[in-house]
Amino acid sequence: MTYHSFPREECGVFGVYGHEDAAKLTYFGLYALQHRGQESAGIVASDGSTVTEYKAMGLVNDVFNEERLTQLRGHIAIGHVRYSTTGSSVIQNAQPFRVCHAGGSISVAHNGNLINANKIRKALEDKGSIFQTTMDSEIVVHLIAKSRAKGIEDGIRHTMSIVRGAYSIVLATEDTLIGFRDPYGLRPLCIGRLNDAYILSSETCALDLIQADYIRDVAPGEVVIIDKNGLRGFEAVKSKRRANCIFEFIYFARPDSNIFGRNVYAFRKALGKALSKEVSLDADFIMPFPDSGNYAAIGFSQASSIPFEFAIIRNHYVGRTFIQPSQSMRDFGVRVKLNPVRELIRGKRVVIVEDSIVRGTTSRTRIKAIRDAGAKEITMLVSCPPIKHPCYYGIDFSTKGELIASKKSIDEIRQFLGLDGLHYLSISSMIEASNMTENDFCLACFNGNYPMNIENYKGKFSFER
Repeated sequence: MTYHSFPREECGVFGVYGHEDAAKLTYFGLYALQHRGQESAGIVASDGSTVTEYKAMGLVNDVFNEERLTQLRGHIAIGHVRYSTTGSSVIQNAQPFRVCHAGGSISVAHNGNLINANKIRKALEDKGSIFQTTMDSEIVVHLIAKSRAKGIEDGIRHTMSIVRGAYSIVLATEDTLIGFRDPYGLRPLCIGRLNDAYILSSETCALDLIQADYIRDVAPGEVVIIDKNGLRGFEAVKSKRRANCIFEFIYFARPDSNIFGRNVYAFRKALGKALSKEVSLDADFIMPFPDSGNYAAIGFSQASSIPFEFAIIRNHYVGRTFIQPSQSMRDFGVRVKLNPVRELIRGKRVVIVEDSIVRGTTSRTRIKAIRDAGAKEITMLVSCPPIKHPCYYGIDFSTKGELIASKKSIDEIRQFLGLDGLHYLSISSMIEASNMTENDFCLACFNGNYPMNIENYKGKFSFER
């Protein structure tokens, strides 16, 4: 397994009902959600009776072209961009996942991670189910299909009573678009309107791109049904408390999106302002590692009156390369993306603002580049607390051993990174900056308090309600 020093993307989901160009709208929606996953992309479309699909490995723009979109006919479509948090990065695991059964066709696009997936899968296999993929998302389709005798709504309600974990799901049958969300609301999912068409999306930035109006979020534990009769919703599972993933604000969501009732750009700036209240510094300028630290760095600069500079430049035209650098170019993978402005940095006291440190290896290389450019002093400010605990809900740091803050003290991290100073934002200041409460968020990666304890979902499983 290849480990990365920053959190990897999750997945993005998008759905359209009631538009003659549903597949094309879904393509643009996925284009806007590309930051949430770059491994594969897929679209399933329906004209009310005939269902067509296409999915492949790669970016949205590489997977789809005009000809392929034209073949995806119908007024209903759902789409998915993927980064694998469960299941291998292979075409068999690309979504949306579709099955045909006696009751018709079901297609599912899932963002999140089910913590009792292994138990449910084994129980289904023991009863004769055959799985085509290693995805936890396929479990949802099997459960709905098995319990659909009383109708799709009852099938979803029963499925939501069984599965545990994070899920924001868009589902399509031949004639209906459905969205549903776990009762903790860990992952975002919103509803939009474009003339007479309805839209479901992971983030509002996708609504903006297709000029759709935001209506509201799908509530935690809610199912929304969109068909020829319009939109209606019902609470399938009681929501005891919210546990929105705070990492959606810190890292994953696009800054121009609104999620969980708050603008991401404003939230990140507020984190930078909160940092300025916790630490007082003498420095020549503030700089981010683009693009992750940009907005917290702006907030810190404005609150502290220390000038802001883009002292390291991102190459926006970097794609995948299959030419491996020689040993003498060991840091090529990092340097090809970011290059310091030596004339700005030389002889200066530099403050770097970053949104998070997961494993630390990439940050270490970037800091060395700043040091080699002649910086006199380097301090790093991190706009979230130390990440000490693994995430089981869809973020790719699922083992404690890969987290640098679980093994080293802050001073040991400072030394490992080659810094003169290092400060993390406190949990209390982070919550204060959110204008929300601690009970609104999942903070497990910081404090180890999981809203659903994974230990409770090991062992034998029963389908009994």
